[in-house]
Amino acid sequence: MRILVAEDDTLLADGLLRTLRQSGYAVDWVKSGTEADSALDGDEFDLLILDIGLPKKSGLEVLKRLRARDSHTPVLILTALDGVNDRVRGLDAGADDYLAKPFELAELEARVRALTRRGMAGSPTLIKHGALSYDQVGRVARLNGDAIELSAREVSLLEIFLQRAGRLVSKDQLVSHLCEWGDEVSANAIEVYVHRLRRKLEPGGVRIVTVRGLGYSLEKPDPR
Repeated sequence: MRILVAEDDTLLADGLLRTLRQSGYAVDWVKSGTEADSALDGDEFDLLILDIGLPKKSGLEVLKRLRARDSHTPVLILTALDGVNDRVRGLDAGADDYLAKPFELAELEARVRALTRRGMAGSPTLIKHGALSYDQVGRVARLNGDAIELSAREVSLLEIFLQRAGRLVSKDQLVSHLCEWGDEVSANAIEVYVHRLRRKLEPGGVRIVTVRGLGYSLEKPDPR
């Protein structure tokens, strides 16, 4: 799961990045509206955490331009402006949620979990895929009721496959969603991550199939 944080307050941004990375998310950071607009135009993110009061280009302008590109990326607005009119402007511009400063990091994490759930399998808290169940709140996977020990990167990989169950996922897509700027992840490394996850899922009959030269696909469970 890859998140873009657009926030010009260095101290606040540092806290956000540490908290989100500890939760297993890949997080990139920009300090201005122009940087945010450029990043969103060039890369794919699963969530945007957007400060309204950005320099060079306002957060609202960044948001409007994002929606004008027909992007459905979930957006959580952060702002020191907590008037009703300010909230309405943000939501009308296409924001999905709104958090006024100051806020507790625990609340922000809860809102991030809620927003990222919306893109997964109709947004249930618990996703079931054959013998596999995945709790999106606790980010815990179980196979036939038993918890599976997964690394943070394996959890993120599983989320990507569950989002696209039955569909082809290319290695480029995996790199885009798993890695932050500056991460050097090779195609071989992706193969290793997929292999490790596959080994942990196959005892329950959950299969990740390699489509040679194209990518991978999480097989849909047998309906019988």
